[in-house]
Amino acid sequence: MSSRDSNVLFSGGGISFLNENHTGKFSYGYSSFKGKRASMEDFYETRISEVDGQMVAFFGVFDGHGGSRTAEYLKRNLFKNLSSHPDFIKDTKTAIIEVFKQTDADYINEEKGQQKDAGSTASTAVLLGDRLLVANVGDSRVVASRAGSAIPLSIDHKPDRSDERQRIEQAGGFILWAGTWRVGGILAVSRAFGDKLLKPYVVADPEIKEEELEGVDFIIIASDGLWNVISNELGDLEKKNKK
Repeated sequence: MSSRDSNVLFSGGGISFLNENHTGKFSYGYSSFKGKRASMEDFYETRISEVDGQMVAFFGVFDGHGGSRTAEYLKRNLFKNLSSHPDFIKDTKTAIIEVFKQTDADYINEEKGQQKDAGSTASTAVLLGDRLLVANVGDSRVVASRAGSAIPLSIDHKPDRSDERQRIEQAGGFILWAGTWRVGGILAVSRAFGDKLLKPYVVADPEIKEEELEGVDFIIIASDGLWNVISNELGDLEKKNKK
């Protein structure tokens, strides 16, 4: 992904199935654009894999900050690690939590020689049979559309969220206003991969939400670059377009 020309819109997609008998058909698409930044720091991943005899679809958006290293690392490793977890099928939620934490620890270990700090959000969706599991770290966001209405499937991890502020302060950290609320006056998200200089205040512990796939028209996973200019009601577009 990093070798492409990030000054142009990059998009694509595909069609796949969640069952060997070609039922559970779904289509997916993706798009990215550097915008006004000097370099591209955001990455996405789509992966359809067989895990213990079951077809699983993985989708993720990784919004990097301080450079692209963390987001690229997540693109390469997060879903690979998740599909390799021995209990992924029978205890998917626990597997997600453990893999997110371990992937963060592995990345931090690789970063020991780096002087400049970097980090990334991660918003992911896993399709497993008739289950949809959304795991979120940071302020990228997942929204579903059901019967033409938008349904938020993640909550942004912001330093001024009361529970996040309490967690940070109990860990010995603080938040400070610097144009927006920031952890240590530096980072505008309260959870992220990487950001080793802000550990243990900034964590990669995911919040997970499970939904039944029945009745879900589509799912949007996007970084704050989209949600800062378009509300969650983007999920209502299908209903409007049908009128």
